[in-house]
Amino acid sequence: MKGNKLKIRHLLIALLLGASVVSIFVGVADISVFDILTGDADKLFLISASRFPRTISLVLAGIGMSVSGLIMQQLTRNKFVSPTTAGSLDAAQLGLLLGLILIPSAGTLMKGGFAFVFTFAASLLFLKIVDSIRIRNVIFVPLVGLMFGAILNSVATFFAINLNIVQDVNAWMMADFSGVLSGRYEMIYFSLPAVAITYLYANKFTLIGMGEDFSKNLGLNYRFVMNLGLFSVSLTLSAIVLTAGAIPFLGLVVPNLVTMIYGDNIKKVLPEIALFGAIFLLTCDIIGRLVIYPFEIPIGLMVGIVGGAIFLIMLLRRR
Repeated sequence: MKGNKLKIRHLLIALLLGASVVSIFVGVADISVFDILTGDADKLFLISASRFPRTISLVLAGIGMSVSGLIMQQLTRNKFVSPTTAGSLDAAQLGLLLGLILIPSAGTLMKGGFAFVFTFAASLLFLKIVDSIRIRNVIFVPLVGLMFGAILNSVATFFAINLNIVQDVNAWMMADFSGVLSGRYEMIYFSLPAVAITYLYANKFTLIGMGEDFSKNLGLNYRFVMNLGLFSVSLTLSAIVLTAGAIPFLGLVVPNLVTMIYGDNIKKVLPEIALFGAIFLLTCDIIGRLVIYPFEIPIGLMVGIVGGAIFLIMLLRRR
């Protein structure tokens, strides 16, 4: 069993490398291996300025969203909770919008700070709401999260319409990596510390998933671990939304698919979840570039269609 898991992990790594190479070479501008070997200056500039930043952003976003979904599912003890179904993505968008309104000249780091604060606060509020629900039905909790996210989204839309900045808000609502360029994507590297924290505290997050009383009986600082998990999720989501926009359902679908096979021990399944999330996002992006070539389908739309369909299947299966 252990040997088979190692082989699957190696296969996922190979698929990730293959998808990354394809991502670099697929696009409106034709780039070949020959161009790289001959040192074509224009093609090399295109790779360094656009294709490589886009590919690395897709990989990090896939890893970050998948790991964030896993953490939220453990913290809420609900398989259908994710950044999409807990209002976290909507909170990040609202934070970016208010940062743009209150400090129009704010830099990328300041906007990311606004998104982080709002995402963290909204996540705390959502957990408070979940704790107050008497009927902790596996379907009812994410439905409450969707309604909570809809309220945040409505507030953001209200401000956007009144201030005539609907176009900016729409850009954050639908993720699109076509505009990711060198010098405009580095914020996404902030998701790496959050993934590292998740791995270091993986066993404690697993205990959190067994309930507050159980984890406290084992001497775990329940509140600290909860806040650390929300910190990791908020940092990751704010970095991804600021870089490319909101990616729906990825944090819901990938952890469920992987844990159905490998179980709920976070430390054991984290590498597979990270690899599968990156491959899933890269594949959706490549398909989006080819379906209506030379135009593109935004990655948010592609993942929304595929992830939404899988989410519906999981709901029906659960029923």
